[in-house]
Amino acid sequence: MLGFSLAFSAGAAAASWALVSPRFAGSLALGAALEALNFRGLFGYWQRALLGGEQAGWARFAGFGLRLVALAGAIWAALALGAHPVGLLIGLSLVVPGVVLAAWRARPAPDPEAPALAADDPSWDAWNPWLAHERDAEDDEAER
Repeated sequence: MLGFSLAFSAGAAAASWALVSPRFAGSLALGAALEALNFRGLFGYWQRALLGGEQAGWARFAGFGLRLVALAGAIWAALALGAHPVGLLIGLSLVVPGVVLAAWRARPAPDPEAPALAADDPSWDAWNPWLAHERDAEDDEAER
């Protein structure tokens, strides 16, 4: 996942260096580096929290909060030292496409043998896809 994020960040920094300005590209790269460190810490936190670890609950929570405080301080310092705010914001956001692409590639393969309803099955009409539950009589009245 971090490899995808690094690829997006490097491409965006190179494009912004050529198309916008070196200050914007540097701010974008700094934002991407901050977010990579932040995401690495977040991933480690949830890995220990969900899979079990040696830290107590209070120490885990304190580490989670300290990570956010450190990130906020680094962002404030970068802006105070003259980082371009839009470049920094884009750099901080470039982890999202990497996460989406990694999750999409890690999805399970569709099972052709999985049971499925026929397209004309009447139970399709009993399901509300917008609310992800079966339709109630109240739902039918609300639609009218």
